[in-house]
This record gives sequence, structure tokens and C-alpha cells, in this order.
Amino acid sequence: MWETYRKIVTVLVRCLAWAAGVGLVVMIVATCLDVVLRRFGHPIVGVVDVVQIAACLSGACALPYTTAVKGHVAVEYFFQKFPRRRRIWIDGCMRLLAIVLFLFLAYRSWVYGSYLLRKGIGTLTLQIPLFWVLWLVSATFLVVVLVKVYNLTHPGKEMMKP
Repeated sequence: MWETYRKIVTVLVRCLAWAAGVGLVVMIVATCLDVVLRRFGHPIVGVVDVVQIAACLSGACALPYTTAVKGHVAVEYFFQKFPRRRRIWIDGCMRLLAIVLFLFLAYRSWVYGSYLLRKGIGTLTLQIPLFWVLWLVSATFLVVVLVKVYNLTHPGKEMMKP
């Protein structure tokens, strides 16, 4: 059962990591094109809107991958001073707190995205609707929760190799 769970979540994580990379490329290309075209007097209208959305999505989509490979910063020096049983207990408590936090963030992002949809709020220049950005961020937070559940049930192991 856990092997199937891990495979499904790994596919989700890899797809989101790919989307984060695409967002990064969009930011680079849009910014470079705008700088070059601005020199010739033809700036790209709304490039700031596109770059802001791509940055938001890149950060959110990279979060599950970073969690899956345990790429976060940890204070290992102090953590390793504890006895093994206490480290396992602290690690489990921290993962449970992280699960609660990301469930809350996913819920609030979904609610705020729904609010933006009802109000018809979009970006300032191009008026690109923003609700879907918050909904996608909410989905990435739920994938982080899935990764944390795997990590909680498999202490000491990363879900996937970088």
C-alpha cells in the first residue's frame, strides 16, 4: 500500500517540480525580452503581472519537491544532541504540526481564491484572473501534506532522491 502511495505522490511532486521549472523559464524569458525590447522603445505591457504569477507558482510548486527530498534547512547540531527516542518523538511532533499548518494554509488559500473569483479580482495591468493561482497554491500545499504523511510513517527516510 505504501509503495503505491509513494509512487503516486512522487509523480505529483515531479510534475509540480517540472511546473516550477517552467515558471522559472517564463520569468527569465519575459524579463530578458522586456529589457531588450525596452532598449528599442517597445516594452512588453503587463510583463510584471506575468512575472509575479510565475514567481508565485514557481515557489509554491517547488515546495513539495523540497519537502520530498528533505532539502529544507535543519538545525542538526542541536537536534543530534538529544537521545534517539527523543529525536524521533520531536521529529514526529514537528511533522504533525507541519501537517496541520499546511492543511490550514491549503484551506485558507482555497477560500481566498474563491473570494477573488467572486469579486472578479485580477492583475493590475492585464486583468488576468488570480483565483486559479491561489487554488493551485492550495493544491501544492495539499501535496506537501501527502509528503509529510509519508515522512511521518517512514521516519529517517526521504521520499525520493534529488
